[in-house]
Amino acid sequence: MWVLGMTLVFVLSACGSVEDNSEDGNKIKVVTTIGQIAEPISIIGGDRVQVISLMGPGVDPHLYNATQGDIKKLASGDVIFYSGHHLEGKMGEIFEHISKTRPVLGITEVIHKKQLLTDDSGAIDPHIWFDIDLWKQGLEAATEELKKFSPEDADDFENNKKAYFTQLDVLKAESEAKLSQIPLETRVLVTAHDAFGYLGRMYDMKVVGLQGLSTEAEIGISNIQTTIDLLVEYQIPAVFVETSINKSSITAVMEGASSAGLIVKLGGELFSDAMGAKGTTEGTYIGMYKHNVDVIYDALTGKGE
Repeated sequence: MWVLGMTLVFVLSACGSVEDNSEDGNKIKVVTTIGQIAEPISIIGGDRVQVISLMGPGVDPHLYNATQGDIKKLASGDVIFYSGHHLEGKMGEIFEHISKTRPVLGITEVIHKKQLLTDDSGAIDPHIWFDIDLWKQGLEAATEELKKFSPEDADDFENNKKAYFTQLDVLKAESEAKLSQIPLETRVLVTAHDAFGYLGRMYDMKVVGLQGLSTEAEIGISNIQTTIDLLVEYQIPAVFVETSINKSSITAVMEGASSAGLIVKLGGELFSDAMGAKGTTEGTYIGMYKHNVDVIYDALTGKGE
């Protein structure tokens, strides 16, 4: 901890003494941890912000270790946004130190705990972006932070936010309409780790994750067997892999179901803790969300065959 603190002090001092002569020097520099924050904030901030996301496609935030380069990026930012509730489990100390010199906000930590999901141990489920209404609350808090930093741009930020939230409301309505068509008895989402609880709550879907809320949790044989039994009992046609998670556990479930007489297909790849590549549809929050809804619908209704 002492070494980390000294490193941050050194980096903060060094960054504070360097003049930014780049073409983006007059923009508000926003540094975020995950793409689910970065991309919406780039829309809300518009031309007034330059957004840098530390974690790209396929990166697991639960296991992420910040590099010295990341610390420099954080130290050079004007405003820092992270998700919170231990999603970025290994970065807590860094946020604490950085917050002494600039605005730092865990955007989901403004949401009332009664609205959040917890596991059997009481730990909060941090995958809140799958509940569109709650994610809007987090983005609202981030927008207010931008307004405080740059009051002269407050009206632009507010207008951009309202326009973007209208798109999110449409996304929610379309997702509800599509997923409600899956028969309730097979509306079961089986994935490698427990990242889709909020999506399940929104759309009345049973969600089973072989690992717990964090990918640091171990997968036991009992977890796999219980999941196999569930698939066989309800005749679930498909299971899913995630872009940021090893698919070996899901493969084991499929093989076990086959041995029990049920052929379970790989329904497709879902985006959980990370979004798609920059420049792709899935590299946007709305595009990532739509992709997941479409993949789940196609696999559990057989429409994708």
